[in-house]
Amino acid sequence: MEPSGSTNRLTYLDWLRGVAGIIMLQGHVFQSFLKPDQRGGAAYMFSQFFGGMPPAIFLFLTGVTLAFLMYSFERKGVSRGERVTGTLRRAGYLFGIAMLMRLQLWLFSWPSPWTNMLKVDILNCMGFGLAVMSVMALFTAAQRVRICAVLGLLIAGLAPLVTQMDWTGVPRIVKAYIAPDYNYFGFFPWAAYLAFGISAGSLIRLLKHEDYDRAMQWAAMLGVALILLARYFANLPFSIYPKSEFWLDSPAQVLIKVGVTLLILAVAYVWTQYGAAPGWSWVRQFGTTSLLVYWVHIELVYGRWLPWCKNNLDAWQTALASVIVIALMLLLAVGKTYRKDIAEYLRSLRWSWFAKPDRVAAD
Repeated sequence: MEPSGSTNRLTYLDWLRGVAGIIMLQGHVFQSFLKPDQRGGAAYMFSQFFGGMPPAIFLFLTGVTLAFLMYSFERKGVSRGERVTGTLRRAGYLFGIAMLMRLQLWLFSWPSPWTNMLKVDILNCMGFGLAVMSVMALFTAAQRVRICAVLGLLIAGLAPLVTQMDWTGVPRIVKAYIAPDYNYFGFFPWAAYLAFGISAGSLIRLLKHEDYDRAMQWAAMLGVALILLARYFANLPFSIYPKSEFWLDSPAQVLIKVGVTLLILAVAYVWTQYGAAPGWSWVRQFGTTSLLVYWVHIELVYGRWLPWCKNNLDAWQTALASVIVIALMLLLAVGKTYRKDIAEYLRSLRWSWFAKPDRVAAD
């Protein structure tokens, strides 16, 4: 049973996911298409600065939807063992999608090394992270709000220490799934966003509809506070860690991104609840088909399809390419969502074309 107001909540979550998808598209296009000698410019820095947000948002929202699933199990009276099993099935589904995607990318880039299939991408992180977080299904929603908030802080706080561990003798694939790395999505610190998402999603399901506006005000204020406090501590001349890199494993970076996510979350709610016109939304369309868009655009932008664009465009050309890729992905998303209506329309056109001579003869 869905609580009152759930439709609006899902709408704003889809809108947030759609915003993340659009930011992701432009970031990947700039990363793949822009000339190397222009990557020190403002356009590229601006693109990549915001381009670092989508993975955090996607992981956060994955945690939110996992919390919804756990809450559904809880409301239905499902046993604790079955709750964990159901959560593991969700993790297995995401992990399976991740492996299928890596297989497709490897086949399309043949004869690339088969080890490319073992890359730990964001979907791998989601699957592995959800499997670890499945034990949260043993608790109630109210307990998960507190436990997962603390767990998120713990994962973010341990990340610099995990980086400094001696990984000698550990298989590279194992390290890739656990330790911070610029090239992979390891459990530390990325799973922190999953934990924070589970905490937020559990709270969402406990809120009464009349309290929702106030909750979003608190989310916005908490977001601002996290950004300011984390930035302040990141700029201190001393640290509790022997070594920490801000863009790799810093807890401050995690909390800043969580703060930005909460701010966008509040804006998404206000916009979808009070500002957006009713009906279809192109931003929300991206949110409802984000997995398909992610899969296809990775092949399009990083694969062999557009060789004349790779590392060969200036800033303005890359910006135009971003708009074109976003438009193409929007068409793909619309086609996926309304494929039955489109097929029916095409069938009607074909029938009208065949029926036209009969009408002329009858006249």
